[in-house]
Amino acid sequence: MTHRTSLKTILSGFAVLAALSSAAVAQVDREFGGEIELVDPDVLRVCADPNNMPFSDEAGEGFEQAVAEFLAKKLGRSEVTYSYFPQATGFVRMTLGSNLCDVIMSYPQGDELVQNTNAWYRTAYSLVYPKGSDLDGVTVLEDPKLKGKRIGVVAGTPPATYIAKAGLMGKAKPYQLMVDTRVENSAKSMIDDLVAGEIDAAVLWGPLAGHYAKQADEDFTVVPLTHEGKGPAMTFRITMGVRPADQEWKRTLNRVIAANQGEINDILLSYGVPLLDEQDRPIAPSGKAEAGVPKG
Repeated sequence: MTHRTSLKTILSGFAVLAALSSAAVAQVDREFGGEIELVDPDVLRVCADPNNMPFSDEAGEGFEQAVAEFLAKKLGRSEVTYSYFPQATGFVRMTLGSNLCDVIMSYPQGDELVQNTNAWYRTAYSLVYPKGSDLDGVTVLEDPKLKGKRIGVVAGTPPATYIAKAGLMGKAKPYQLMVDTRVENSAKSMIDDLVAGEIDAAVLWGPLAGHYAKQADEDFTVVPLTHEGKGPAMTFRITMGVRPADQEWKRTLNRVIAANQGEINDILLSYGVPLLDEQDRPIAPSGKAEAGVPKG
């Protein structure tokens, strides 16, 4: 898997985004020869998936929505509105590119379909296993304790390369990458199978691993896989995505992210997202009460 492909598979439930046409990016001010920023000055307009927990859903229960509501207050916006479209082919074009909304809350750094803000969180694909089991202490997929174990993995994601390298693919249980999240959820299915004993461990994108492990009836350990060695990237910086024309909007978001990073971290951690600093060390709660009560 190429680095470019791995970036696109991590987006909110393994979606692959289509190309954004340059014509939809911004309108041109013909009189002054420049591009107009089309950001609503009063309302925070968010592009979102209607059924993609823990990121977002139509009930407003996702962590992207919790962060959006928090940042709207900091930005002086009167309210938050959402333009919903499944995060699959056409998502950027039908939302941000059509000027129906002004920000995609989670977008991997380095993908050229949008203009990236500074990263507002950093996380990694993670290993999930029952707390107190014989897998306690496992931090890499080549750990001998995993030999002979049945591991759940989403086909086509970066961890599959390392599972194959570790000789674990023969007993691995694959889950579909491309699914209709309205009727199926590979991440939840994998954790449900872990609870039922169908698999011994699960490997999922960090926010999915942390959220569904937290929602389960059993205690699970969630370990970010940051020591896998050479191969596809497993750790990613996640930014917000805006239109290329919206330079001042990007700067505004960068300022509000920097000024409120502790509270943003607290919201993410409340949803079980395994946060990492630039040295791959776990980030702990800030203890700032202003972040509010999460919905997750």
